[in-house]
Amino acid sequence: MQKLSLIEINEICEELGETYPKSIEQVHGGDIHSAWKIEFPNKKLFLKRNIRNKKFLEFEKYCLQNLRKFINQENLIIPEVIAYKNIKNIEILLIEWIDMHNFDQKKLGKGLGELHLKSAESNPNMFGFPIEGFIGTTDQKEGFEDNWIDCFLNLRIIPQLLILKSKTLDKEILDKEIINKVKEKIKSELLNHKPINTLVHGDLWSGNAGIDKSGKGVIFDPASWWADNEVDIAMTKLFGGFRKEFYEEYHRVLPIKNGFEKRIIIYNFYHILNHANMFEGGYLKQVKDYVKAILNM
Repeated sequence: MQKLSLIEINEICEELGETYPKSIEQVHGGDIHSAWKIEFPNKKLFLKRNIRNKKFLEFEKYCLQNLRKFINQENLIIPEVIAYKNIKNIEILLIEWIDMHNFDQKKLGKGLGELHLKSAESNPNMFGFPIEGFIGTTDQKEGFEDNWIDCFLNLRIIPQLLILKSKTLDKEILDKEIINKVKEKIKSELLNHKPINTLVHGDLWSGNAGIDKSGKGVIFDPASWWADNEVDIAMTKLFGGFRKEFYEEYHRVLPIKNGFEKRIIIYNFYHILNHANMFEGGYLKQVKDYVKAILNM
């Protein structure tokens, strides 16, 4: 079991102006970071720690702070960043602790819709993100494009394909002619679609969402960028876990557009490529399946 060092605990206490914690309890479940519930006399916090040589938690801090600008706190909670420390190249992120419960997902759906709508109303005119980020452990390219198709292909799909090319010799996946056809098919399918440019969570599967004790929705562990709002909704359908009322409430705020069922496949192609890059195995077959599905649209 990993432990926080005395140096790290002292730095945290100094940062917060607190005495030694009442309790420190390791939280299990994440693959990328180590995590703890750390309790002081008047507050409980969630502590994440990363020892890799990339600034994963600094990116998460940036995403959380930006997403919080657009939420309606009556319906949606995004954990507040309390502190970020880099101690001898060990990242530590402290955010508020939120107790999770199993209520219906009405406020989660409505709150996400409101976040998307409010961020769109801030009048973003470019798609992308200003800083390099991560999707899981994979780099998520920084930069902006004024065209949604260019952003999705140049900043998301093509970088994932290049990583995959460096990891596998499977010519069936990476045949240049097939990949070019896939890119052209994506272009043609998105050509007449008018995306709503929103600040998306970016990694919205059921493990990164929940409900608090008052029934409000909670989202966390983001990998944000400015993108079509449908990107988040597509990912909620990739692994399941989101209920009927979530979608009903979300689409009361932002109605479904024609062609969404096809775009679900196109947008989730990004995440399948990423999972193939991180885990390989069965995800390589899923990449082939998605390629076929896109070409057969």
